[in-house]
Amino acid sequence: MFTITNRVLRVGALMLACACAQAAAPAQEPYGFGSAPSPAELERFVSPLPDGRGLPPGSGSVEQGKALYAQQCVACHGANLEGGIADKLIGGRGTLVNDTPAKAPVKTVESYWPYATTLFDYIKRAMPLTAPDSLTNDQVYALCAYILSQAKIVPDTAVMNADTLGKVVMPNRDGFIADPRPEKLPPVASTPHRDVAIGGAAK
Repeated sequence: MFTITNRVLRVGALMLACACAQAAAPAQEPYGFGSAPSPAELERFVSPLPDGRGLPPGSGSVEQGKALYAQQCVACHGANLEGGIADKLIGGRGTLVNDTPAKAPVKTVESYWPYATTLFDYIKRAMPLTAPDSLTNDQVYALCAYILSQAKIVPDTAVMNADTLGKVVMPNRDGFIADPRPEKLPPVASTPHRDVAIGGAAK
């Protein structure tokens, strides 16, 4: 019993000493490397919400996207977006849920993705495979317009930008089941992110 109590006392004393040392230390210790990113560097990174908030300025048409696709995307995704080295981009509607277990679902931008803004986000961050983040915002919008037009989601005359892309209604937008578990997070109005909440402030 004495040994256990002695150990407890020693551990407590050690914790107290560490706490005192931490309290006496400066609030921030410089590490001598790194720098704050400039506004120009931060502009390269986007994280759009499903309704389009967070998308950068710019625009692109279907025709512009078609030409760019032939230059940057066709080698991996196929001349008709049918896939090849990389994934198939269009088609597959109605294959996610079917009565034939042996019939595999075909997950594409057209059949699966619920929001068009995800297309911009993914292309901007990861494409083309050999030079990700090398496309301008205008080029990414143009590719979004072309892919969505080939999927018959937008017309051939469509122009995508920060306003129009967020308004595109994807074929499988309602194909997801809402999470039935109760919300444990604080109300949106009580969080620092209340201004960018998709559903607006909590009532």
